[in-house]
Amino acid sequence: MRILIFNWRDIKNPAGGGAEILTHEMAKRWVLSGHTVHQFSSRFPDSKKQEIIDGVTFIRQGKWWTVHFYAFFYYIKNKNLFDVIVDEVHWFPFFAAVYAPRKTIALTCEVANKLIFRIFAYPLALGFLLIEKIYLFLYKKVPTMVISPSTRDDLVANNHIKENIVVLPMGLTVPKNIKPSNKESIPTIISVGRLNKQKGTLDTIEAFGLVHKKISNSVLWLVGSGEKTFMREVNLRIKTLGLENAVKVWGFVSEKEKFTLLSKAHILISASVQEGWGLTIPEAGLMSTPSVVYNIAGFRDIIVQRKTGVLVDTNPKDLAKEVVQLLENKTTYEIMQNKSLKHAQGYSWDATAAESIKFIKRNSTI
Repeated sequence: MRILIFNWRDIKNPAGGGAEILTHEMAKRWVLSGHTVHQFSSRFPDSKKQEIIDGVTFIRQGKWWTVHFYAFFYYIKNKNLFDVIVDEVHWFPFFAAVYAPRKTIALTCEVANKLIFRIFAYPLALGFLLIEKIYLFLYKKVPTMVISPSTRDDLVANNHIKENIVVLPMGLTVPKNIKPSNKESIPTIISVGRLNKQKGTLDTIEAFGLVHKKISNSVLWLVGSGEKTFMREVNLRIKTLGLENAVKVWGFVSEKEKFTLLSKAHILISASVQEGWGLTIPEAGLMSTPSVVYNIAGFRDIIVQRKTGVLVDTNPKDLAKEVVQLLENKTTYEIMQNKSLKHAQGYSWDATAAESIKFIKRNSTI
């Protein structure tokens, strides 16, 4: 099959995350299975307009807010070259189902819904919500791959046909020669991901401030980058809480360095307000680092409560309370370490790729 993927970012984009890892891990395996795969995504600083990575051909045009328009014109010009379009939904899709309805398979990571109002100012949020409602109506019969039962349930609640949805098993990508390191000598908490409102960065800092009052030698590592305007808020919050010497902002790091930091930290925390599938939780688990996170869709699908991690109510006080309890109880912590490791070892991208290509073939018109 000749597969075209539409995704606003790709595996090399510094702003990319778990969705881009998922996409690439499937795509390169589809290539190994004999399919041809092209991915159309936005440009980023110093990016190439076209390149081949792991057998996948990447075409880059436009910015993240214009790539959808460029993708439309690219397809119209090259429509005879492709049998299937995998249309990835991040807030909203590329609307390929409108101009290529018989070829479109959706890949939906999450349904934003009311979350939009927590991220954007009112007029803009209302516009995004309207677009989402329109797309959900247009895509309710489109064959759709999702990454968690929570996302499937959200789509069904919005009148998507359940029989047209498949929940893909997830996997983990671990750099070669990565081995668990010794934990830091002082209590070290880590947060991994983009630094922004959606990821709950300010709640994370506030929660750590409460932890630091109880455990004075504890430190927080923020691993990830953010927009300049938001980073000013981050730095101001750190300064206001008097945490300048206890919080380290690592910025964007390589996958190898990310796993090394996860291995050295004691606990992964996240105050994210919504996730399609919390990839960093099993990544941390693979490094014997348990997680304490907000009880949200996407995390509930991964955490086995108080066995592989802890789900808490969505407020910094509860997040801090559970972190402190776990750090102060060595026996509970070591048991959770072992269970989080065992749980993480069950994930495989091979299973993800196999299930996804089977679904694509079953719903393809060729």
